[in-house]
Amino acid sequence: MINLRKITEENFIEAFNLKLGAGQDAFVSHPIRSLAQAYVYRNQCQPFGIYNDEEMVGYVMVIYDHDVPEYDIWHMMIGEQHQGKGYGKAALEKVLSYIGSKPFGDSDRVTLTCNKDNKIALTLYRSMGFRETGVAWDDELELSRGLKCPEENL
Repeated sequence: MINLRKITEENFIEAFNLKLGAGQDAFVSHPIRSLAQAYVYRNQCQPFGIYNDEEMVGYVMVIYDHDVPEYDIWHMMIGEQHQGKGYGKAALEKVLSYIGSKPFGDSDRVTLTCNKDNKIALTLYRSMGFRETGVAWDDELELSRGLKCPEENL
């Protein structure tokens, strides 16, 4: 069963050891970079290991943007040997549930970015109610949804 666990001194090395598939490093930053960002934004974010029972199979970070305000999902990844098993969708459901508790502030908007060539991730995000906002940076597309009602792309 998929669950999220906060990254701590007990499990951060597991996150460092996650590997992406060939060519996927162009789509998502490695957890090492993300954990450095988590340190900088430590008062407004939470990095998680994505676990299947007791094994870390992926990584994701939730950050709250006070300026917008909105919750952002950063650096979501599933390790190469665990891809294609439905873990990404299950993890995204858990992330949305966590955001629903509004741990850093009040917002019903959830936003993420995805490389335009990452067809598998784009399909997943669209299936979960995320829609393109029209904002793009280089190869990254911004997608958003409402927290309770995916059709509310605020």
